[in-house]
Amino acid sequence: MDEMYLLNVEGVKKKILHGGHGELPQFKDGSKLTFHFQTLKDDFERTVIDDSRQAGIPMEIIVGKLFKIEVWETLLTSMRIGEVAEFWCDAIVDDPSSYKRDTWAMNKEEKLSAVPVLHSEGNQLVLLKRYQEAAAKYQEAVICLRNVQAKEKPWAEDWLSLEKLIMPLVLNYCQCQLELGEYYEVLEHTTDLLQKDNGNHPGKNVKAYFKRAKAHAAVWNEKEAREDFLRVAQLDPSLGAAVKKELRLLGERMREKHVEEQQRYQAPHTQPPVSNPQHTHILPAPSQSSTSPYSPQTHSPKPCLPDTPALLGGNCQAEPAAQPGLVPGLGITLAP
Repeated sequence: MDEMYLLNVEGVKKKILHGGHGELPQFKDGSKLTFHFQTLKDDFERTVIDDSRQAGIPMEIIVGKLFKIEVWETLLTSMRIGEVAEFWCDAIVDDPSSYKRDTWAMNKEEKLSAVPVLHSEGNQLVLLKRYQEAAAKYQEAVICLRNVQAKEKPWAEDWLSLEKLIMPLVLNYCQCQLELGEYYEVLEHTTDLLQKDNGNHPGKNVKAYFKRAKAHAAVWNEKEAREDFLRVAQLDPSLGAAVKKELRLLGERMREKHVEEQQRYQAPHTQPPVSNPQHTHILPAPSQSSTSPYSPQTHSPKPCLPDTPALLGGNCQAEPAAQPGLVPGLGITLAP
């Protein structure tokens, strides 16, 4: 089978080298995919830029997680079990020697060594208020740890040790998202942290509750925001003054919003008479039964609520059978 066709992704073409079997899998969020790949330059010699078999480790991704490499998931989920395929992506690699191995292609030791470097780089970018770039650094660090954690038994000692390293990185990521106004994303990830933590790390809980409270307040969830702020004061009494200030600001914002909505509902909107600069008309006052267009009309517009985007989730414990691999690049050969 050598038919070439386009995926539903701009700039990506697929060629099936060996057909798989069965129906196209429907991976649930949290499924772990393990596969080998090659990245090749699109030249006459088909120069190999990267090869997971030479590195000695397959690549792994978790479907549907926040910290993921989206193009890999797109390509993998287009394949059947046992399938081998090539993918062409619109990308240019001018010099193979300049190709940088991504963090997912590192071995365990390399990934663990990269985490503090990425963490420090993220912190420096925050100081410069470059929040989008800082968030990307924290995200990459989390990907490293998640890939290592995926090979550990869930909730075992090593798994929990890695989770402790992941938590501050996710909290830093959430702080960047607060600065960028991505409040619903903050709500998702802080809630996920609190559910996993289950009260085992109250010191870290405080930060997660505080950031979630700020996000709730930003999207007008007054009840939830107050509950989280009060929980922060309960867990860490030294933050009582900060919590009091946030509650005061929340109250002021809610009162302003209430007054604004009342004025919006009550204020009449009167349509002015149409004037003609060339003629002057004296109009008689309309009677009670008049339906004159100059009579005041009151409108009651509905308040606009912010849209709620779909939130990503997933349980990284699900682990189906290993799937065949693939790689974005110029020419990618994937083998099971």
